[in-house]
Amino acid sequence: MSALPYFGVFFFHCCVVLGYMLGGFWNFLTPLVVFGIVPLLDMVIGRDSRNYSAEEYEQLEQRFSFRSVTLLYTGVQLAMIIWGAYVIGVQPKPLAWWEITALTLSIGILSGNGINIAHELLHKPTRFEQFCGKLLLLSVSYMHFYIEHVRGHHVRVATPEDPASARRGESFYAFFPRTLLGSWKSAWELELDRLAKRKIPFFHWRNQMLWFTILPLLAALALGLAFGWLAVAFYALQSFIAIQELEMINYVEHYGLSRRKLPNGRYEPPLPIHSWEAREALTNALLIKLQRHADHHVHPTRRYQTLRVFDESPQMPTGYPGMMLLSLIPPLFFRIMHPILDEHERRIAEQR
Repeated sequence: MSALPYFGVFFFHCCVVLGYMLGGFWNFLTPLVVFGIVPLLDMVIGRDSRNYSAEEYEQLEQRFSFRSVTLLYTGVQLAMIIWGAYVIGVQPKPLAWWEITALTLSIGILSGNGINIAHELLHKPTRFEQFCGKLLLLSVSYMHFYIEHVRGHHVRVATPEDPASARRGESFYAFFPRTLLGSWKSAWELELDRLAKRKIPFFHWRNQMLWFTILPLLAALALGLAFGWLAVAFYALQSFIAIQELEMINYVEHYGLSRRKLPNGRYEPPLPIHSWEAREALTNALLIKLQRHADHHVHPTRRYQTLRVFDESPQMPTGYPGMMLLSLIPPLFFRIMHPILDEHERRIAEQR
C-alpha cells in the first residue's frame, strides 16, 4: 500500500538523460528498456491480482503520496520537452541525425506515458488536476483528447460509434488513421453541441476546441523562437510518437469487444467484460495501473491506486509494452488474440 513503486515512472527520464550524456547509440537506451527489457521482466516478475478490502481502498484513495506521482510527472515532462528542444535545437554538443532521431524517439515514448498520466488527471474532480492533465496534452499537441475521451469514448466504448474502439479483424494500421480522424471529428461535434445548448457562438473564448487547436501552435512557435526550427520539428515528431503510442494502447484495450444493443435502442452499460486487462505487476506500476482498464470504465473517477481486477474481464497475454509490439504484426496479433476473444465470447454467451 505504498506509492513508492509508482515513482518508477521517472526511471525512464533518467534513461533518456543518461543515454544523451553517454552519447552515440546509448540514445536508444530508453526504447530498448521499454520495449525490450520491460516485457521480459514482466514475464519474470509475474502478475498481481490483488484486490484490497473496502477499508483499505478508502485509505488508499485519501493518500496524497499517490497523487503526487501524477502531479510531479507534469512538471518533469514539461521540463523534459523543453530540455529536448534545447539540446536538439541549440546543440550544445554536436549530434548526428540518428542521435537526434533516437533522442526524439526516447522523449516521445515518455510523452506517450504522459498522455496516460493526463488520462488519470482529466478524470479527477479538482480543477488543478484537470489543468495539469491539459498541460500534458498540450505537450503532445493532442488536447482534443480531453473532450473526446471523457465525453465521447466513455459513453460509446465498445460500440461501432466509438472511433477509439478497435473492431475484430481490424489491424492497427487501419485503426490508427480511423481513430485519429474520428476522434478529432467527434471532439468538434461534442464541443459544438455543448456550445449550441448554451447558445454560445463559434468564435468565443469558451470554445475549447479553438483553444485546443491554437495552443499547440503557440507552443511550437515559442520553442522555435527560443531554440530554432529543429526544436519545432522535434516538438512535432515527439508529439506524433506519443500519439501513436496512445493509440496503440487504445487499440488493444477494447479490441474486438462489443456491448449488446438493448430493445430500446441503447447499449448496455460498460461492464468489466468490455475491456481487456493485463495484470503484470511491473507494467501496472510503471503505467499507474492503466492496465486495470475494466474498473476504470466501470468507475471512471476512481483513482489509479484503487483500481480492481475482475475475473470476468478478458486477459491480455502480456503487459502493454509487449502488446504494443504485438499489434505491429497483425497476423501474429490475430493468431494470439482471437482464440482468447472466442473463449471470452463463449463464456459471455453461456452466462446470458
